[in-house]
Amino acid sequence: MRYISLTLIVALAGLFMLQGCTSRRVERVGLDETIDLSGRWNDTDSRLTAQAMVDQILGGHWIDHHTRNTDERPVVIVGLVYNKSHEHISAETFIRDVERSFINSGRVRLVQAGDKREELRRERAAQQEFASVETAKRWGQELGADYMLNGDINSIVDTYRRERVIYYRVNLELTHLETSEIVWIGDKQIRKYVRN
Repeated sequence: MRYISLTLIVALAGLFMLQGCTSRRVERVGLDETIDLSGRWNDTDSRLTAQAMVDQILGGHWIDHHTRNTDERPVVIVGLVYNKSHEHISAETFIRDVERSFINSGRVRLVQAGDKREELRRERAAQQEFASVETAKRWGQELGADYMLNGDINSIVDTYRRERVIYYRVNLELTHLETSEIVWIGDKQIRKYVRN
């Protein structure tokens, strides 16, 4: 009995040592390459959803109506996108993807929101005290937004034994800031089937 226990301990110790010696392989992959290891929301989902949503927004009638009435590109501010899904999703990454798509389109003007706008205001205040009069940036020159984009990310998970279906739905709405009129609503849906 003692011989079997000692043999088992030695065998287990050897197994753990071998497992520690296995090499890990890491390789660089293209940013456009889709790699879905877990089935959870990932960088590809964020990027593709942001691009699809911006394409929907820019295809809406609101932008032509605004341009016709003002003869200018609309100014948009991206507000909060709430994560109401079952998992941790970086809404900040998604917001950045949306902002990048807006800027790259050239059809709207984008202004800073939230903490970054407050940081700009603190810098402007510091310039009033520490910068030369010729180079200090003036107060009251910010570009006011015409529209605010807000939304949420939701999910539903259906599980049975070793299979899962994960459904994501991103809802966004664009609101005219002066009138509070919702001028556009859109969504993007993703379904993933995961089998273990």
